[in-house]
Amino acid sequence: MQAFFSSTPWTFPIGTLGTLTTDAHARAAAVVGSLSEWRARAADAPPVVPFAAALRGDLVRIIAEVKRASPSKGDIAPNLDAVQQAAAYQAGGAAAISVLTEPSRFGGSLDDLAAVSRAVTIPVIRKDFLVHPVQLWEARAAGASAALLIVRSLAPDELPRLMDAASEVGLAMLVEVRDLGELDRALAVQATVIGVNNRNLETLVIDPTTAPGLIPCIPDACIAVAESGMRTLADVAPAAAAGADAILVGSAISAASDPTADVRRLGSVARNSARRDAQAARAEALGRFA
Repeated sequence: MQAFFSSTPWTFPIGTLGTLTTDAHARAAAVVGSLSEWRARAADAPPVVPFAAALRGDLVRIIAEVKRASPSKGDIAPNLDAVQQAAAYQAGGAAAISVLTEPSRFGGSLDDLAAVSRAVTIPVIRKDFLVHPVQLWEARAAGASAALLIVRSLAPDELPRLMDAASEVGLAMLVEVRDLGELDRALAVQATVIGVNNRNLETLVIDPTTAPGLIPCIPDACIAVAESGMRTLADVAPAAAAGADAILVGSAISAASDPTADVRRLGSVARNSARRDAQAARAEALGRFA
């Protein structure tokens, strides 16, 4: 797998992502002293459910998210029952369940993650702002099979450290990027499941052309996931045409009156089975994403 390296220096994120990353460091610092306990609990967790394999198919696969609130929307479904919601998603054919565990702005918890992991048979991913290996051990102890890493929130030495820790823990990683420099960093650490977020987490602005524009630059050997801003089949179609293997959907289905039907509907879109040559796509994208 070839990586395209970028010389753009990393700076600590600003805006909403900066606040959430700072909070994540504080939460990690509060539990790092219990690392040995989390490791012991992880050893007793049920076996992982293969994550990447669940995202392959002729149709765009759905990572369905349990999401009570967000910084951009405020309350979405504040009384949502995580287990009932996840069961509804699985009934609709979701390939995996994303559980937000960030407590202050998303209303999530590790208890949600553990409960959902016990209740479904498909992979469960911890969605949070993870900055320290102890948080990966927390995820595995709660039954997660995968976890999210946001490249923009991680310093150059933190991303490889967390990827190495994930291998030790036994978690699959969904590595999230928004531009070519971040994609370079993901490829450099051998990420095999790469998400492209249409939302700029620093400003909270959505650009629906981000994922369709960057996904063709992801090598075919990787799983490509489009994230944010997809509510309708028309929203899913550009990502599918660009070669996305899966989409991550949260707000729309968390607030849906019939989440089972919504997951089934969004998962009915055929994907482009062969992405364009990544190097050629990158050459076209340099002007926008570099």
